[in-house]
Amino acid sequence: MDVFLARRTSPHSFLKKTDGQLPPGIDMLEVQEVPLGAPSLQSKLEACEYIVNVGTDKSQGEIKAAIDSLMQAEQLPWQHMRDTGPRRYDLRALIEDLRLMSWEDGNCTLGMRLKSGAKGSGRPEQVALALGFTEHPTSIHRTKLFLADR
Repeated sequence: MDVFLARRTSPHSFLKKTDGQLPPGIDMLEVQEVPLGAPSLQSKLEACEYIVNVGTDKSQGEIKAAIDSLMQAEQLPWQHMRDTGPRRYDLRALIEDLRLMSWEDGNCTLGMRLKSGAKGSGRPEQVALALGFTEHPTSIHRTKLFLADR
């Protein structure tokens, strides 16, 4: 995360002062001081990795076939509604990786790496819908961020 302070403090001091103020399960591992003119973290974001759980009546084979078909597609025209109207784009271009991690009767876990940036961001719930799941994912857990080196 980007944090702007009213006055300068050392990264070590900032880490010590904020450590006990974070919610349980959220740990700050490192703090770095960056110049005010440096690009924001959001502008450097290139992709996100997710673990997605979704209920299903599909067999394991049907899910694997749907994943293979989607990954082999050259394009996947998509649209979603925004306040300003429909936004149309190629959902396939936003999917870097997609795999079935586990399957049990009635539930499956998908792993996916989706592009995220100024040209568009992949959304796990849209990928699940594109795979033919009729239920909204029961959980979406973002596990990793990929930042550009610029």
